[in-house]
Amino acid sequence: MQVIKTITKSLAIAGLTAAFVVSPLMAAEYKVGVSVPSADHGWTAGLLWWAEKAVADYKAKGDEVEFYVVAASSGSKQVGDVEDLMIKGIDALVILPHNPATLQKVIEEAYGEGIYTVVVDRELETPAQNVFIAGDNAGLGRESGVWMAEQMKGKGKIVVLEGMSIPINKQRVDAFNEVIAKSSGIEILDSQPADWSTQKALAVMENFLQKHSHIDAVWCQDDDMLKGVMQAIKESGRTEIKTVLGGAGSKDIIKMVIDGDPVVRATVTYPPSMVASGIALAVTGIKGENLGDMYHTSPSRVILAAELVTKDNAEHFYVPDAAF
Repeated sequence: MQVIKTITKSLAIAGLTAAFVVSPLMAAEYKVGVSVPSADHGWTAGLLWWAEKAVADYKAKGDEVEFYVVAASSGSKQVGDVEDLMIKGIDALVILPHNPATLQKVIEEAYGEGIYTVVVDRELETPAQNVFIAGDNAGLGRESGVWMAEQMKGKGKIVVLEGMSIPINKQRVDAFNEVIAKSSGIEILDSQPADWSTQKALAVMENFLQKHSHIDAVWCQDDDMLKGVMQAIKESGRTEIKTVLGGAGSKDIIKMVIDGDPVVRATVTYPPSMVASGIALAVTGIKGENLGDMYHTSPSRVILAAELVTKDNAEHFYVPDAAF
């Protein structure tokens, strides 16, 4: 909708009356705020890249939506960002909470004020949103376990690097362990957190290599951590590790798969592009439009499939310009 403001004012200047008209102005019909954590590792860098890409795509279409994209280095900073977005009069909020517990109250306030709210990836303890969109964390663990067991032909020794001690990590690890438990010939030697950090994964893997004389495979559920794992293996000179599997589908690891790396032969998707889909859901929701060719508006819950990426399909998932 165009908002045309024509303002006529009379000024008395030197006893004369002059009239002027302010030119018609175009204003966006809708305002959408997008709040994400700062790019402190590869996946969150990808998140910000996809958010900005989605905004650029809407602008290129000439859509009358104004966007505000902000990144926060902490949960408290993100609370302030959301409050600022509310002052700007946003119609929709798309947010990946830095920490769901810290953001719970302010997201509830936004939702309670009628702001169309899309929560991405990290679920609130008490739902306060129109739509929740995330990857399939249990599915990532399951797909990883099935592929790993097949690659190991049901026998061998694995070490596991976990993410941060939050619910989505537990969902991944529990599902992986459940699948691996079906192969009695596979032993999980160790399972330690590395917080989805390349440097922490390097340190944890160095410890595993010192502690265990023989390791057949490594599951680290995250492609950032995989880089640290591979560095530790290379520096150790160990050659018995034949399979390393990460996750999330970073462009660097997908390129390794495409190039036929003998150890890194797959990854499992957990795409940061989910924030771009969250933005699309928000725009659809505030406009009251149907979603694509569906007969309904936005669903209340979207879980994106965890897809196995191998050399056979890797080109389909490869986005060379992406940040992750």
